[in-house]
Amino acid sequence: HLVKSTPKVTGFVGGTANKPTPITQKEVDGILKQVQEGVEKPRPKVLFEMGEAVRVKEGPFTDFHGNVEDVNYEKSKLRVSVTIFGRSTPVELDFSQVEKA
Repeated sequence: HLVKSTPKVTGFVGGTANKPTPITQKEVDGILKQVQEGVEKPRPKVLFEMGEAVRVKEGPFTDFHGNVEDVNYEKSKLRVSVTIFGRSTPVELDFSQVEKA
């Protein structure tokens, strides 16, 4: 009753309109394990290091060269120091926007 009285819930997937299909204990254990441990995030294809030279390949800084100042693997972002009008300027970029120089 609790599930079916939830707003925007129209029924169950599988089973019948009034009775859901039960899941196995193995499926329950897998779900609980993911909740407790968290889901492992996929690793990026390219690993960047601080101080590494990179080239911006897309976005407003395309074809600029710079050095990695900071790497945030959680958000897949880099802070890259590029030279704009003769000044070193830090810009935040996605991993997909840069390549190793």
